[in-house]
Amino acid sequence: MFIRRNPLLSLALVCAFAMSMLLGAAAQAFELSQVKAGFPDATRLADAQGEHLTKAVYAGDTLLGYAFETDDIAPIPAYSGKPINMLVGIDLEARITQATILGHEEPIMLVGIPEQRLIDYADAHTPHHVNERLRVGENLDAISGATVTVIVLTETVMRSARRVAAEQGLIDDPLATPPAEVRYDVFEPADWETLVGDGTVRRLHLTHGEIDEAFVGTAAEGYASGQAAENTFIDLYVTYLNAPTAGRNLLGDIVYEQLMERLEEGEHAIGVMASGDYSFKGSGYVRGGIFDRIEASQGNTNIAFQDSDHRRIVRLGIDGAPRLTERDIFIIRSEAEFDPGEPWELGLLVRRAAGPLETEFVRFNAHYSIPEAYVERFEAPVEEALWVQVWRDRTFQIAVLGAGLTVLTAIMLFQDVLVRYPRVFAPLRVGFLIYTVVFIGWYSLAQLSVVNILTFVHSLMGGFSWESFLIDPMMFILWSFVAVTLLMWGRGVFCGWLCPFGAMQELINKAARKLRVPQFEVPFALHERLWAIKYIILLALFAVSLHSLGQAERYAEVEPFKTAVTMRFQREWAFLAYALGLLAISAFTHKAYCRYICPLGAGLAIPARLRLFDWLKRHRGSCGTPCQICANECEVQAIHPDGRINANECHYCLDCQVTYHDDRRCPPMIKRRKRYEKAARGSSKGGAVESFPADAAQGSQAKLQRIPTLQEE
Repeated sequence: MFIRRNPLLSLALVCAFAMSMLLGAAAQAFELSQVKAGFPDATRLADAQGEHLTKAVYAGDTLLGYAFETDDIAPIPAYSGKPINMLVGIDLEARITQATILGHEEPIMLVGIPEQRLIDYADAHTPHHVNERLRVGENLDAISGATVTVIVLTETVMRSARRVAAEQGLIDDPLATPPAEVRYDVFEPADWETLVGDGTVRRLHLTHGEIDEAFVGTAAEGYASGQAAENTFIDLYVTYLNAPTAGRNLLGDIVYEQLMERLEEGEHAIGVMASGDYSFKGSGYVRGGIFDRIEASQGNTNIAFQDSDHRRIVRLGIDGAPRLTERDIFIIRSEAEFDPGEPWELGLLVRRAAGPLETEFVRFNAHYSIPEAYVERFEAPVEEALWVQVWRDRTFQIAVLGAGLTVLTAIMLFQDVLVRYPRVFAPLRVGFLIYTVVFIGWYSLAQLSVVNILTFVHSLMGGFSWESFLIDPMMFILWSFVAVTLLMWGRGVFCGWLCPFGAMQELINKAARKLRVPQFEVPFALHERLWAIKYIILLALFAVSLHSLGQAERYAEVEPFKTAVTMRFQREWAFLAYALGLLAISAFTHKAYCRYICPLGAGLAIPARLRLFDWLKRHRGSCGTPCQICANECEVQAIHPDGRINANECHYCLDCQVTYHDDRRCPPMIKRRKRYEKAARGSSKGGAVESFPADAAQGSQAKLQRIPTLQEE
């Protein structure tokens, strides 16, 4: 009745129930049948202790290993910007027994590469140990065209497996802070008062009154010793002897050296000294037994001492020490994993009778922290980001790409000089196009795609992650360079110089023209209408991506880049026929795909409208009216009949700039050259000039450029 009258409470209960169901579903994300691939004898799953969502796998009551989903432990963004979820199993020797793909959204696998290849690649991680350094192309066979995907998959499996193995105690935690190391080179001579004063030796002083007060409220309260409250019960001193300033001063050089020689690697010695009415060793101690009145502890580790861990100090070698009736050394063995740099304490157990056959215990602690000067501390290792590893492994590719982009930047900056020397510029451009196809395309697989634009836009809408973009250094560097050149010169720098498929088309067309293959030029009026097709395709892909990014990535196969570049023509016949057909068309119509179909070019043209510079020269009065030479020679028809250059369609090949400065093809430059030659002949006949070089005509271009003309002005 109460719930019925309180709709808010009802809603809260429904939400709580739904949340509990979701959490229960998350905890039971995989079933026993799914782990059979890695643990054939498994009969049940149980929750494992630890921070991560991990299942312990049992055969009856026998623990076989652990299973977990990687999304819960190491969700590393892949090429799509989303992680690849894996079901991973490890046995008690920390070897991978299973690596099963549960889900992914990798576009390269949605269309193009058979899913079985990725499944086989995941299976290849068994039975490697979690501490192995697996590298794609060395320990594991790469999948051509899916480099980023397989790198992320391997790192996802290995990183999550290491974390679970460390959490379950199968391996040492690779991210644990390394223990501090004693600085054996630090030693200062000191007396007793100095060592106690600076904390090298710590003191625990207890009186009989303090002991009686500690037992108040217990069954032993009535069994007080009867001693005066101010009398010393125990005056105890504790120190860490491995540190030379403590050990050498207290024991003397010879005894200290002997002690250090007896200690094994990872072992530590503490000194315990005391006087008073209570013995920290106890009269009941016998050979082969355990010292039951003292216990060292650090963190969650308690360290008990046996007779084999005990050495007596015959005499102290330090001045000013009080009279101490007990002087002993206790060895902390390596199994305790003692860290001298971390605080620790020596617990003193005081026993008192609580009846004829019963006793009570109270613990008092002597806290110890080593002086900082005695140890060297180390920073905890940081788990290196995957993109950092990838960048380091691809140093050669990054260097070659950086060199190529540097050359292209120089070409852009000094274009006005280069275009005056066509014999240098023409082979330079062809060489760069070959570099783009072979190195950027087929070797580095750095073909940009409209999928990258869609993924980037969706990442901005749904949680941006730099790591998903940094994971492929070649693509990241190329995209960064393209972003800069878009703002400076427009889309043409990428489309005309850095697109491997565009470079293929241009090289094919150049070869076709050399072979005198007839060219078909689209009438400008029709050409101007066909421009719109690529923008329509881009908008359609973006609209589909709002509903399903995966579906948009399938339709993005309108780009032949994956077939021709990423997979190097190793695909099904339909995709192959499409890519080869477009390349064949380019032999007759220059870069027809780029001009009319390419959604990537359309996507780059939109932000390119914000470009800062218009360095392509069309300033002479006759450009466009009446001169149409550059417009007729522009192979992508980016120059309007009126002489204007459409920067949205220009591929920045610079051919028009070569013509602009050519005194054999550009009418204003031809007039200038002829006027100069006529003036030169007149001067020669009139005797003003005694002689004129025979090769004056050949050098006229450079000279004529220094003579202003009305047309240029």
